[in-house]
Amino acid sequence: MADVNYIKHLNAIFALFQKDSRLNPTHISLYLAFFQIWNHNRFRESFHVNREDVMQLSKIGSKSTYHRCTKQLHHYKYLIYMPSHNPFKGSVIKMLKFETTSEQALDLGVPNQGQALVPSNKQYKQIKNSYKLELPKNELEVLDFFKKENWPQLEAQKFYNHYQANGWKIGVK
Repeated sequence: MADVNYIKHLNAIFALFQKDSRLNPTHISLYLAFFQIWNHNRFRESFHVNREDVMQLSKIGSKSTYHRCTKQLHHYKYLIYMPSHNPFKGSVIKMLKFETTSEQALDLGVPNQGQALVPSNKQYKQIKNSYKLELPKNELEVLDFFKKENWPQLEAQKFYNHYQANGWKIGVK
């Protein structure tokens, strides 16, 4: 089943998810975790899964929730679930194809003759820049701040020297 179109499959499955009132976010998260593993396995017809890995990928914290949602996805015909009942051998998942067509869709509609609206980045730039904090003017300002907070002066000097050395960037090693 290596001829799976990633985008078409996801578009089709999202359309189905939207129409299916039985599903909750846990089902969708679990399905997407299975889809990611399926993609990692190059869309093989079936593949083994490790419950702990899938739970971590889908952010499910409960084994009972994992098993309930997996069985429901099987029952709702989103996938085929074959439990192994062997703790040393993972269960088998077979993903079903949901693509509608394998051909390029042609848009035969008349294009809109109006002016194209281009999104403005002005608001985004203002928000992005509003989070920048003002840098201390000198070491004395840092020392005063640490003193006001009753923190050790030695830590203030370490702090100032560290961030001065890396250009006041966070996460630089």
